[in-house]
Amino acid sequence: MKKNLKPRPDANLDAKSVANKDANPATRGAILERLKREGEQPASALGEALGVTPMAVRLHLYELEAEGLVAARSEPRGRGRPTKLWALTEDAARIFPDAHQGLAVEMIKSVEQIFGANGLAKVIDRHGNVQRASYGKLLGGAKTIGDHINRLAEARSSEGYMAEAKKDGRDWLLIENHCPICSAAKTCTGLCANELKVFSDVLGPDVTVVREEHIIQGARRCAYRVQEKKE
Repeated sequence: MKKNLKPRPDANLDAKSVANKDANPATRGAILERLKREGEQPASALGEALGVTPMAVRLHLYELEAEGLVAARSEPRGRGRPTKLWALTEDAARIFPDAHQGLAVEMIKSVEQIFGANGLAKVIDRHGNVQRASYGKLLGGAKTIGDHINRLAEARSSEGYMAEAKKDGRDWLLIENHCPICSAAKTCTGLCANELKVFSDVLGPDVTVVREEHIIQGARRCAYRVQEKKE
């Protein structure tokens, strides 16, 4: 005769309930920010970086996918099953700082309508001069190119650009993982041209600054290569 066996206390726990032990409320935001800064990644890499199990990360990713904030694609990597890579969708932009984009777009349109293209150009020039003065103070006293770029990245991060400075061989990269004025920049491309000029001016005559990636043109981020001029 079979004995009535009592189920183990954890016998009814499914994968989701087990993974929830690792599911910190902050993990969701951390996943979104890491995808914003680093681009597409597998759940295993996200879990390793955030210190949680891949299963817990996947549960967050599936929830974010249902909300339209992330999407996955499969990439073959040798033998075995393809690797699923996760990335932010365009809709995810709404959860990051937008610097009152609706108001900014309306103001740009109003200025151009009332004062014409020349009037708008003057406003953009004025904004550029304010940026030069502000960044110039922050960069004052910096001794090396790296110091300059790190300070500029800190300033841009404080404005919502999620910026960082990275060494790339003999060059430096100023990377902006988010554009809080994206809608305004699409309406007025002069804003982006102005910022490139501002960066060149505040970083000084000893370097060249080239924009290599541009969010407005469909890239995940804006990236500026800063090279020391050859003597």
